Amino acid sequence: MPIAEAVAYGAATVVNAISTGRGAALGVDLWTKARVELNRDIGEVTALIQDEPGEATDLVTTVVRKVLQRHEASKKFGAHVETRSNIPIARGMKSSSVAANAVALATTAALGKKIRDKKILEDSVEAAIAAGVTITGAFDDASASYYGGLVVTDNERRRILKRERIREDYRVLFHAPPEKSYTANVDKQEFRKLARISELAHRMALNGYHWEALILNGLAHSILLGWEPKVAIEAMSAGAVASGLSGKGPATVAIVKRHQVSEVRRAMSRFDGQLTEAKLNNSKARVVAKHT
Repeated sequence: MPIAEAVAYGAATVVNAISTGRGAALGVDLWTKARVELNRDIGEVTALIQDEPGEATDLVTTVVRKVLQRHEASKKFGAHVETRSNIPIARGMKSSSVAANAVALATTAALGKKIRDKKILEDSVEAAIAAGVTITGAFDDASASYYGGLVVTDNERRRILKRERIREDYRVLFHAPPEKSYTANVDKQEFRKLARISELAHRMALNGYHWEALILNGLAHSILLGWEPKVAIEAMSAGAVASGLSGKGPATVAIVKRHQVSEVRRAMSRFDGQLTEAKLNNSKARVVAKHT
């Protein structure tokens, strides 16, 4: 039976889209790989998250079902999907969007279909909404993960308003505390308090001030959600170009020039949690293997 494997890359928040429906995100070279094997157990979709087998698999199975339905193959095949990743789950580091992209791409490839990137993203976002792992559809996160680079988006209309490669040689540091934060537990009404700030940050990102937008967005959301803003402040004091909360947290992201990584890493490591270093990513998600 057909098997396909695909990889999608990570992302970090520039502007959180929950309060206004408009956001921005940045591609990083963390990754999730998905392997989808079609079988004759029609209607049955099973899944395993190799790195955290205790996590719910609703998202990845929903993605597979969405893709099978799109191609009128849900009455022809069942499937088994496995994912592995170096992105911590439920820390604001876009694990859901990245996994959904990788699974959607691998399932499409296993079916032998070639469709526009926009349609694969559509399946990914729709599945994320159906599985309850996103409030807005996370079109900004999904787009940055899928295409790489910087994207500024209208999530409600699912439009990319701006897309560009980040050419500077920056490193990205994520500080993730031990706590997890699941989107299902988020009160959207709380985020509406930041609508004016988020709108300002979004305009800044559109006008080329994406690092300033990241700082403003990150600090405002840290205060609202009760996460520690001092991680970002200390990172910038040590030389980070920008730093702030990623997503709904609790992870803090810092954008750092390569020669200042050790100083910023030292500052962020004073806080309890896991430090992950990555590079900026401008590469698209892609199929890496296919077998029939």
